[in-house]
Amino acid sequence: MRRSRAAVGSSVFLALAPGTVAGLVPWWLTGWQAGHEWPAVRLLGGAVLTGGAVVLVHAFARFVREGLGTPAPVAPTEHLVVGGLYRHVRNPMYVAVTAAIGGQALLLGRPILLTYGLLAGTVMWAFARWYEEPALLRTFGAEYETYRRAVPGWWPRLRPWRGESHT
Repeated sequence: MRRSRAAVGSSVFLALAPGTVAGLVPWWLTGWQAGHEWPAVRLLGGAVLTGGAVVLVHAFARFVREGLGTPAPVAPTEHLVVGGLYRHVRNPMYVAVTAAIGGQALLLGRPILLTYGLLAGTVMWAFARWYEEPALLRTFGAEYETYRRAVPGWWPRLRPWRGESHT
């Protein structure tokens, strides 16, 4: 897939999937109306939300640059994406979406978003475990198995994995 096509596909998928999970649904649940919370908690929430958004955009860009594809199962990458933040954690997009939801919960002082974040995180974990991991193993074989053994799925390692990437 050409990079320009991968960029368009990834942008559309970013708006549809994480945009719905981390944007539209929290808005439906809260109207983005803030409760009464301490300013420090709100500031922390804004920082976590911003960090989640930055990580998410970086991860999507990796799919375009390194993978020559999209995160969408209908337009997968040509190469296994293992560079950038993927050297620290296998699922930075899911971690980022969950962080963005948690950040909104703190920013808005709305506990319903903590419950929703836990539910969304559980669904993402199940999807990664029972669909993505077997699909990546079928597609990339030993390359994925080596990566999977070296890089944790959900809790980032401090030092980056030094395996090969396609950038």
